[in-house]
Amino acid sequence: MVELPSTHFTVLLDRGRRLAAATAVVVDGARLRDLPRSGDWRPDPRVAQQDQAGEELYARNDLDRGHLVRRLDPVWGEPEEAARAEADTFTYPNAAPQASAFNQSKELWLGLEDHVLQAAEAGRRRLAVLTGPVLADDDPLYRGVQLPRLFWKVVAWAAPTPEGERLAAVAHVLDQTPQLGSVDLQAASARAALADEPPPLGPFRTFAVPVADVADLTGLDLGPLAGADVLVVPAGAADAGGARSRWRELRSLADVAVGRWPVP
Repeated sequence: MVELPSTHFTVLLDRGRRLAAATAVVVDGARLRDLPRSGDWRPDPRVAQQDQAGEELYARNDLDRGHLVRRLDPVWGEPEEAARAEADTFTYPNAAPQASAFNQSKELWLGLEDHVLQAAEAGRRRLAVLTGPVLADDDPLYRGVQLPRLFWKVVAWAAPTPEGERLAAVAHVLDQTPQLGSVDLQAASARAALADEPPPLGPFRTFAVPVADVADLTGLDLGPLAGADVLVVPAGAADAGGARSRWRELRSLADVAVGRWPVP
């Protein structure tokens, strides 16, 4: 692993997978700036090109270069500082391969991201946003890179209380695993590889999940965030159906318990 600090955010790059294992950004809602998109994706010069998935992964296919740290999240501060942060988000270690055909659940994921930014700006508050893929051993291989099927996001903030403030956190998982019943993903991936096409990536689904489950999925140490989770999990929820029985699928923003999130 190698840390790549940038303006207002950091990428933790897994050089073996050639993708980020995690990213962390501070969003300062009191100092946000709305800047136009600056340019094109480029390699990070601090890392050897063979250690970062670049244009060769995304060319001539339906894979998107998905920002892990959103373009506008670190764009705050003095004009030069904000512009540098925006440009820094376009290095390949901050990109993740995602299917380009987005359905409602992908829009929901974006809606949650927009809510975070709007809440930070309207409340003039600071948020910490951690995002990354789940780098599983059985992720399908394409052009020498294993494509993640799950992505996660944890948002933390200082929640007001009668005594002052306390740390609060929420977590969500985006699942782009093909929802195709009995389809053999390994066989389908092999056929796709012969045709130089990405493995089948299905409809995006978004789940509200315990922060602790993100730590378990990724093997990352999330420090005090699991203890600050405001998601209430019913006692014994995982006993019958395993850990994922605690995951709640979100079909619209109305499914999100407003009290769990920082609100404008």
